[in-house]
Order: sequence, then structure tokens, then C-alpha cells
Amino acid sequence: MAALGWLTPRRRSATARSVLAGEASAEAARKLVPPEEEPAFPVLGDDRAAAFFDLDNTVMQGAALFHFGRGLHKRKFFETRDLARFAWQQAWFRLAGVEDPEHMQEARDSALSIVKGHRVSELMSIGEEIYDEYMAERIWPGTRALAQAHLDAGQKVWLVTAAPVEIAQVIARRLGLTGALGTVAESVDGVYTGKLVGEPLHGPAKAEAVRALATAEGLDLTRCAAYSDSHNDIPMLSLVGHPYAINPDAKLRRHARDLDWRLRDYRTGRKAAKVGIPAAAGVGAVAGGTAAAIAISRRRR
Repeated sequence: MAALGWLTPRRRSATARSVLAGEASAEAARKLVPPEEEPAFPVLGDDRAAAFFDLDNTVMQGAALFHFGRGLHKRKFFETRDLARFAWQQAWFRLAGVEDPEHMQEARDSALSIVKGHRVSELMSIGEEIYDEYMAERIWPGTRALAQAHLDAGQKVWLVTAAPVEIAQVIARRLGLTGALGTVAESVDGVYTGKLVGEPLHGPAKAEAVRALATAEGLDLTRCAAYSDSHNDIPMLSLVGHPYAINPDAKLRRHARDLDWRLRDYRTGRKAAKVGIPAAAGVGAVAGGTAAAIAISRRRR
């Protein structure tokens, strides 16, 4: 019995040491094997791949149409009360983080009525000036770097936006991108009629535009990338093999996490997966935009 009393604790002690030895061995083995590196992306020289970037709040802070409206107001294209409405819509969008269909429709109708009768070439020229005045300083450096990575890899990069295609083309050209897909306003003999061709390039229409361009360019969408901040662009993001959520709204963030899409938030300089709200600077900008809209509205009275 004495011998058994001596053996039993020894067995237990030996088992514990065996477990410890096994764990140490496994850990040492893992340290000797280099971790598997993530494949380089974008792939250098893959000419069947391209990148598609949403514009508003993905590439640029705020809405391109609002900034364009500010420039047109400065040039007396419309009255101050219209700018107040645009400012309020922009402030509401930034506070709510989602697009309001009624606001969007009103903004489109206003923009079409403003440009009616003007020449396309005139608006393109003015667009160059407005880019320097209001848009250049609002380009997100992080998103710009992503676009440049695709260009450096020899791939084409396209903006895809509900903004007028002429504005989108100016921005794409100034950023050195390949081109832009945008909403097309009807023109006859180079003069705007005040009507759209089809519908705004928004939501599912963006996905159809990307699909059509990919077919024309001979692209393999499974090798392409798309970037957006809005859940409205989930159809476009779902088309490609490499979807990215950039500065995402709440619905897109949840969707991206569920599908293990990559997230980036340049409003704070950190990945969106670690961030729940905009940075204080962003909140201050929102408050400033709201105050400006209220001040303009009061001056009308």
C-alpha cells in the first residue's frame, strides 16, 4: 500500500509535466514556422483587374453636388435660399449618416433646373475652378493612397457616383484616375435640357454601370475591388472579389462584418472595426454646417 501511495502522486505529477512539455514543444514548433503572409493586393500587372470607388464620403468628405452648388452660388447661378437648403441637406446627411431619398430627389431637381440652358463646356470649365476652391482639400488621403496602389499596380481606377458625370470626370482627372461613371444629364448640341438620361446612378444602377464597364473592358470582376461608405452601394460591392467598406455607415459596417469584408475609417485614422463614432473634428464640422444653414435661413427672414 505504501508503494501504491507513492506511485499515484508520481503518475499525476508526470502527467502534468508531460502536458507542459507538449505545450512547450508545440509553441516552439509554431515559432519556427513563419506565419502565412497575406497575398499582395492589388496584384501587380493584373490587367483584368480594376478598382471602383464611390465618391461622396469615400474619396471626398461631403457630397460633390453640394460643393459644386457652393461654387455655382458664388458665380450667381442661383439664390442664397437655395444654398441654405443644400447646406441643410448636407448637414442632415452628415448627422444621420444615411442618404434621404427625398433630399436627394430635391437636390437633383434643383441641380437640373440650375444648369438648364447652360453649355456643357461651360460647366466643365467651372468645375475645374470649383474643384480647386472647395474639393481638393477634402480628399481623404487614406482613400487616395488606396487608389494610387491600384494605379501603381498597373490597374485602371474609376469613380462611380450619383454626382453628374461632368463633375466626376473633373475629379477623376485631377486625381490622376482612369475615369468616372456618373449621372448623365441630357444635352442637345452641347446645351443642357434640364432632364436626365435614364435615372441617377445610385444603388443598383451603380452595380449595372460597373458590370457594363467590366464587360466592355474585359475585366474579371472576381479580381476587381470596390470601395464605398454607404449601404446603398452593397450591390456594387457584392459584384467584386475584393469589397471594402470605407468610412462606413452603420448598416454597411454591420453587413461588412457579417461577410468579413475589409473596413477602413479615415475619419479617425483607425480601422472602422475599432471605431463606433466619428472623431471630434468631424462632429465639429457637422455642427458648423448646421449653424451655417440656420444662419442663412435666418437672414432670409
